[in-house]
Amino acid sequence: QVQVEESGGGSVQAGGSLRLSCYVYGRTIRNYATGWFRQAPGKEREFVGVTRWSGGNTDYADSVKGRFTISRDNAKSTVDLQMNSLKPEDTAVYYCATTGLSGGYEYWGQGTQVTVSP
Repeated sequence: QVQVEESGGGSVQAGGSLRLSCYVYGRTIRNYATGWFRQAPGKEREFVGVTRWSGGNTDYADSVKGRFTISRDNAKSTVDLQMNSLKPEDTAVYYCATTGLSGGYEYWGQGTQVTVSP
């Protein structure tokens, strides 16, 4: 059974940094894409970034490019999201998700709250 768990959320002032971690239990992340998403109050969930395959190819939403960095450790089945130069508009619940055999994001974590104050 595949389970996904996020950690590392919290509160920070604008301009600060946070690092989120995603741990995937029950399966390797080596051959699958693992992404980060976020959902702000009253808004739909949106894509933040993704790391694909074992080569670590990454892609980011325009809103976070240059500020957020995704890294993966296949041996530990972890994917981290380093968030720098945080802005109040980055406030959201952040979710980690990994793909399944269908290629879609089948496994989701419970989310971790990130709050950025002005």
